[in-house]
Amino acid sequence: MLRTDINRLLKDSYAAKSDIDSLKEKTAGVAKEESFNVVRMSQAEIQSQLSTVAGEMQKLSGRFDENKYSVEKTLKDSTAEVELLKTQMTAMEKQVREVKDRLNALEGHTKQQPESAQQEQAKEPGRKPEESQKEAQPGEGKTAKPKLPGDRVQQYEEAYSAYKNKHYKEAREKFEAFIKEFPKDERTDNAHFWVAETYYNEKDFEGAILAYETHLKKYPNSQKAPGALFKQGLSFLEIGDKKTGRVILEQLIERYPKTKEADLAKKQVANIKKTTTKKK
Repeated sequence: MLRTDINRLLKDSYAAKSDIDSLKEKTAGVAKEESFNVVRMSQAEIQSQLSTVAGEMQKLSGRFDENKYSVEKTLKDSTAEVELLKTQMTAMEKQVREVKDRLNALEGHTKQQPESAQQEQAKEPGRKPEESQKEAQPGEGKTAKPKLPGDRVQQYEEAYSAYKNKHYKEAREKFEAFIKEFPKDERTDNAHFWVAETYYNEKDFEGAILAYETHLKKYPNSQKAPGALFKQGLSFLEIGDKKTGRVILEQLIERYPKTKEADLAKKQVANIKKTTTKKK
């Protein structure tokens, strides 16, 4: 019986041992599977992070390419604008030179006119040189009355009154006499302007151009400078020189942008552009 019990215990112990070994094998497999699962999950997470990083890198690369293209385009546009501005400045300088040459030619033309008038006067039949000299000289025995301080005001008012009454030649002569006699008077600035206006109203646009130019050179900071520049531009348009007229009007817009003359000049320039576009 003892042997039987011992054998049974041995069998039970072997069975228990085999169960333990089996459990060890099973638990070992489970541990490996869990380890594999952990590794797989870790790899998947790393792969996901790598994908995210790659996406961000791609976005950054795209932004970099966009910025690079934008910078290159801006540089190209800036270079093109600089070249365009240089071309425009060169054209403007050329136009200004042409305007100056034209003004000089007009001045030469007007200087020749008095000389030719004197020659024609000398050729008049029945007119002796002594007579012309007598007319040029003041009458003998007459003494000029000294002018009082108030006379200059009266003289200017008489000239302006003649201008308002549209006696332009008379007004011009009186204004010129005033300028000659009182070159430093505060009204001399306006007198130069009104002389130019008499030419303009008589439609002597070449004479007006020169007179306005004289006023602008002597009084560049005058209150009437915008008006003189505007009328000078219009005078060039009237004689058919639209190119020079446009240049002068654009100068007016640039120098005196807040004046009513600048607003009028903008309209004139717009009309010139429309006319040029239609012709093209």
